[in-house]
Amino acid sequence: MPKEIRGIVVGSRNAAVGFPRAIEILRGGGSALEAAIAAVKAVEDDLRDQGVGTGGIPNILGEVELDASVMDGRTLAAGAVGALKHYPHPIEVARRIMECTPHVMLVGEGAELFARTHGFQPANLLTPEAEAIWRAVIHGERRTEHNVYEDRYQLYMSVVQRWRELLHRELFGTTNVIVRDLAGNIACAVSTSGWGFKWPGRLGDSPIIGAGNYADNRYGAAACTGRGEMAIRCATAHSVVMYLRFGFTLEDALRQAMLDLRALDDPYAEADTVMNIVAMDRDGNVSAASTSPEATYVVQTIDMETYEERPRLHVPLRE
Repeated sequence: MPKEIRGIVVGSRNAAVGFPRAIEILRGGGSALEAAIAAVKAVEDDLRDQGVGTGGIPNILGEVELDASVMDGRTLAAGAVGALKHYPHPIEVARRIMECTPHVMLVGEGAELFARTHGFQPANLLTPEAEAIWRAVIHGERRTEHNVYEDRYQLYMSVVQRWRELLHRELFGTTNVIVRDLAGNIACAVSTSGWGFKWPGRLGDSPIIGAGNYADNRYGAAACTGRGEMAIRCATAHSVVMYLRFGFTLEDALRQAMLDLRALDDPYAEADTVMNIVAMDRDGNVSAASTSPEATYVVQTIDMETYEERPRLHVPLRE
């Protein structure tokens, strides 16, 4: 049988920025929930990452809207926030919603009211760099560089009248982290600024418990990045955990959840990086899958000096 692993963090590649803080918390006996939130919060503060937190690429109106969710695998408690403006740490707001309200999700103006009345400090989320990119695209001054995202967004941009082709990989980052602490408890956390140039109010899978994020100590946890609408339609994060519950191995659970996506008719999902999942079973074993053959993820235990980057299981969207 696989060895039980306590004190471990796994996540999307951009989550590595937050791993040192998460590992520090775990080594000190802190909880999985605390460590997961700390890791994601570090990414929210990373101005180099234009897909999460401050500096995220804005919606078509030039407004940065943030989504996040957190789930405690010990109690199955969850909190989420969507289309949140002006507050740089949506993951902390999501946690407060989980802990202080009978609700799971708050969005838009209600989420901002909640953040304000609970002492969170507002900030300007639109950095000069992100604003410059937004202006250049909206005014047609910047053209797309060829990359794996180009085909996916050609159709999207044509739908919204005269919007221009999109830009770089950095625009589509979502960060996700799954942690197992020394007590064997699991938690996961996800944060994103969503699709660059999205329609105002659009929510992807990141704030949707069961779609972008799910944790249950009894079976494991999973978190997604990529085309959120597909993860919502297939409840992808929950599906991975459900397959673990049914006795699938971790790799087989990931593979089946990815294969489920093939049933979806989605013209915006032609590129090979349409879905990425990281997962952990109840014993702390980790793996990840992607529709891209080049995608990686990162993992670190409390016994490791730094994180390790590993290839993901490749499951193409089309046969």
